[in-house]
Amino acid sequence: MIFAVVTFPGSNCDRDCHDALERILGYRVRPVFHKENNLGLCDAVVIPGGFSYGDYLRAGAIAKLSPIMTDIRKFAEAGKPVIGICNGFQILCEAGLLPGALIRNHTLKFISRTVELRIENNHTAFSSEYESGQIIQLPIAHGEGCYIADNSTIDLLEVQKRVVFRYVGPVRFDAPNGNPNGSRNSIAGIINENGNVLGMMPHPERACDPLIGSTDGADVFRSIIFSLLHSGVKRPADIRV
Repeated sequence: MIFAVVTFPGSNCDRDCHDALERILGYRVRPVFHKENNLGLCDAVVIPGGFSYGDYLRAGAIAKLSPIMTDIRKFAEAGKPVIGICNGFQILCEAGLLPGALIRNHTLKFISRTVELRIENNHTAFSSEYESGQIIQLPIAHGEGCYIADNSTIDLLEVQKRVVFRYVGPVRFDAPNGNPNGSRNSIAGIINENGNVLGMMPHPERACDPLIGSTDGADVFRSIIFSLLHSGVKRPADIRV
């Protein structure tokens, strides 16, 4: 399997994604620079975290105009898996590939810590390797991670079970319900209507190696592989699974 990992000016988690996917999980990675206009041969796309273009205007607002986004849109429209992590989630929302927006945390402070998430829907291409209701721990690191959308969109996301991850802890003085950033309905990750585009604020790539304390994030990527293997997608014989 080949994952394309896209780098924008200001990305700082692209190497983390590359390392988690290739060294730890054993999948092939194709680095893609934002000025390229073709993703090349790949089975899935990862838009990593960071501060693309310094978060000027709004987080992800300039990155959505990068040349590579045209091919990412085509890739997503073809039903192929795209995951946006942290800044990648912001970019996907700004590009219209996911509904809603990410705004400043309710504390107006940058948050960097481990949080607890509940798996709300394990029948997706990004969560099938988890159990429904399972609690996992992933790190967050963001200043604009508060997910918002209008009431009808939030209701639709809930009814259609498109909320994949939800914040549930830890309970703290600044997060009495376990929601660290004020996101509506404690939403931490959602999918698009077709189920092939995921945006999430926590970082699964930073929780793939037992040496750094957790492997809870690895099943996000394993779920993508499981989905691809059962989708009937044909790949060249030399691609290592």
